[in-house]
Amino acid sequence: MILEPLPEQFLSYIKEHSLFDPKHRLIVAVSGGLDSVVLVKLLHDAGYAFAIAHCHFGLRGRESDRDAAFVQQLAAGYNAPFLIRHFETPIFAAAQKMSIQEAARKLRYDWFGEIVNGQWATGNGEMVQDELATLNTDLNHHAQKAYLLTAHHMDDAIETALMHFFKGTGISGIRGMLPKVGPVVRPLLFARRADLEIFAQTKGLQWVEDSSNRETKYTRNFFRHEVMPLIAKKIPQALENVAANLPRFREAEMLYLQAIEAHRNHLLEPRGDEVFIPVLKLQRSKPLSSIAFELLKPYGFTAAQTSQVLQLLQSDSGRFVRSATHQIVRHRKWLVIAPLQSDKVSMLVIEKERNTVLFGNRVLKIEERPVPKSILAEKHIALLDAAYLQFPMLLRRWKRGDYFYPLGMRKKKKISRFLIDQKLSLIEKEAIWVLESNKRIAWVVGLRIDDRFKITGTTKSIYQLTSSLSIADNPAHH
Repeated sequence: MILEPLPEQFLSYIKEHSLFDPKHRLIVAVSGGLDSVVLVKLLHDAGYAFAIAHCHFGLRGRESDRDAAFVQQLAAGYNAPFLIRHFETPIFAAAQKMSIQEAARKLRYDWFGEIVNGQWATGNGEMVQDELATLNTDLNHHAQKAYLLTAHHMDDAIETALMHFFKGTGISGIRGMLPKVGPVVRPLLFARRADLEIFAQTKGLQWVEDSSNRETKYTRNFFRHEVMPLIAKKIPQALENVAANLPRFREAEMLYLQAIEAHRNHLLEPRGDEVFIPVLKLQRSKPLSSIAFELLKPYGFTAAQTSQVLQLLQSDSGRFVRSATHQIVRHRKWLVIAPLQSDKVSMLVIEKERNTVLFGNRVLKIEERPVPKSILAEKHIALLDAAYLQFPMLLRRWKRGDYFYPLGMRKKKKISRFLIDQKLSLIEKEAIWVLESNKRIAWVVGLRIDDRFKITGTTKSIYQLTSSLSIADNPAHH
């Protein structure tokens, strides 16, 4: 089979994947290496207008300066606007506790995001040759969508898939790179690096070599220079086979995501800032572990936490698991996912170590104290026998069907009936919260404690809980 020349393949790939067209603003990330130099040449010969963006990470001394000067000259040769940003990468990496490679990637793509959104010279960024006006005019800055083009090729995609496979990132990892993700476009993914090198030599192109690309201490370089050649030596067609399978992996991921979306629609019930999952429905779902992982991943839960969350299916109410941003609580027949920071959640977990909880427009203060000599009868203060409180407790909005034993009564009473007796308005009823300990309501907050938690002659210590308006809603603080 005779392949088309590289320029024809390039145009076919752009059209096949609807990557961009001449009316779009194109910004090309150029390091000065072979791949990006070829990409610029292909774009120019195809008649596309573009700007060139270069990152100066300051990691290789004079070599970094050489690269920046080369890319600037390259842009001038194509009469393309040139953007550059200098980064203090080691300082940023230390401050963020990242590796140099992680820091460089974050800095690079954060800046690329600024560029795509039209923020050409913010922070420590610079534009060379005062070309902002030219860029805005020539590329129709305000009217058209912008894309950031990178020069990743097929070999990069193969390396990425293999690295992700060994790291255990799942199906979304082994499908490798995608030709288009949001504003980031990779129009060279169809080409092997050897093909790019032949094209560059044929056209007499010049490029610069990054000496750090030979250092195998970096994971990608280790795979590129040691792992992949070793595999190819044993199985000559191995890398071509991986390349041929990448599109199949992408299609498999599409089918997988479609199935997950169906489970998401079936199992998740959004209620304001919270999401409710019916326990019985989730238990019947198969394969349970994969479904649970995918449902919880958007809320910051890791693969390692999936088994912990699944244990909640067999646990009592009040048990919970937390991610960096959310908590998931077992509450009766539900798993409830709620953000850790929100004034709209209907349920909060109180651990023993917590002494202050924000809920609604109020603050709950919790203090462990000795038994007082006298008891103050104030509705916003609850004095509860510490021996009967079990942590973690739940602070939540009351629900239909809730009941408790009002102080001084031996018979239970539905909270709905109790609130009617208190002559509360509908709005006041909706603002009522209850404190629950071991599936028993200990306090209708701000109104009445449960008789089962009251102080008696055998009480040895108590918890004093005080409910008050938050500072922002307290007129005394305005």
